[in-house]
Amino acid sequence: MQEKITVDGKEIILVGTVHVSPESVQEVRETIEREKPDTVGVELCERRYEILTEKKQWEEQEIFKIIKEGKTYLFLANLLLSNFQKKIGEEFGSEPGAEMLEAVKIAEEYNIPISLLDRDISVTLRRAWKSMGVKEKLKLLYALVAGFFVETEEVIEELKDLDVITELMEELAEEIPGAKKALIDERDQYIASKILESEGKTVAVVGAGHVEGLKNMLRQPYVSREGLDEIPQGRSWFKYISYAVPVVFAAIVVYAFVSAGVEMTLHILWLWFIINGSLSALGTLLAMGHPLSIITAFLAAPFTSLNPALAAGWFAGLVEAYVRKPKVADFEGLRDITGFRDFYRNQVTRILLVIAFSNIGSTIGTLWALPYLLKIL
Repeated sequence: MQEKITVDGKEIILVGTVHVSPESVQEVRETIEREKPDTVGVELCERRYEILTEKKQWEEQEIFKIIKEGKTYLFLANLLLSNFQKKIGEEFGSEPGAEMLEAVKIAEEYNIPISLLDRDISVTLRRAWKSMGVKEKLKLLYALVAGFFVETEEVIEELKDLDVITELMEELAEEIPGAKKALIDERDQYIASKILESEGKTVAVVGAGHVEGLKNMLRQPYVSREGLDEIPQGRSWFKYISYAVPVVFAAIVVYAFVSAGVEMTLHILWLWFIINGSLSALGTLLAMGHPLSIITAFLAAPFTSLNPALAAGWFAGLVEAYVRKPKVADFEGLRDITGFRDFYRNQVTRILLVIAFSNIGSTIGTLWALPYLLKIL
């Protein structure tokens, strides 16, 4: 799929590709050789460019850094997306991003400058997450997990049809408008601005789903990417709730002491500890965490639930990482995760599951314990 556009005398050739299609690889090569552009643009950010060209994959990720910076869920989402694309690529007979690599290779052969057109993937995912409501987040998580386990043979032929890709984009806009804005619309604007900044005649290799949006953007009188690299703060009801929890709990304890004395106060504290700690430990157990990680979750959750800056999963995850130190092979194995069981077999993803499940258990414990404590007063 190709579109030629002229903007202020500047010729732009958009090559819409399917990221795992051998036909797209051939089309990219033929287009660049035929057009002999002054610039070749590729739908990659610097991070993805390094991963593709230098083969820097998950093995160079620092697991302790991921835990400490609270990027567990972002890492898991990125892993799901990458491996789902890899599964489809294997069915097509082409590596994910092969057409981008081909564009870079040919540009280097002909000494053509390369322009990285896309926004940093972590910024895109974080902006998408921030812009979505609770229902949209649940829909997206379901779509990611469902897509990861779907039988790829059922979608291969459909993905070869560019019209189907357009339909998928339209469906995304209807079902998850917040995600669509960050994942598609903003990136169309970002990529268009980078294309317009490139020198001379430009061949831009982009995903087929971006072509229509880019055509519209490039025809606008002014396109800017100002503010698109920033992470909006926004309002977080979860954040407000996390700050309210210690206040409500303190009020319960004070009321119990004033109205019923020391015995009731100790009973309240005991119930809080048992409910919160047990559910966090149960989550760690479901993630098949090490016994020390389970104990850590049990001891940490009652306290971290009262501190918005901390999470039980961080402590359980750090203990899990220390006890079951991931090896290089575990990071390399992240590329080959193809089913739910693989998440448990791989030490890296098991650590991430410990963090996620422990936090979920602690959250459930908090939401259960507070109303229960109020009820028995």
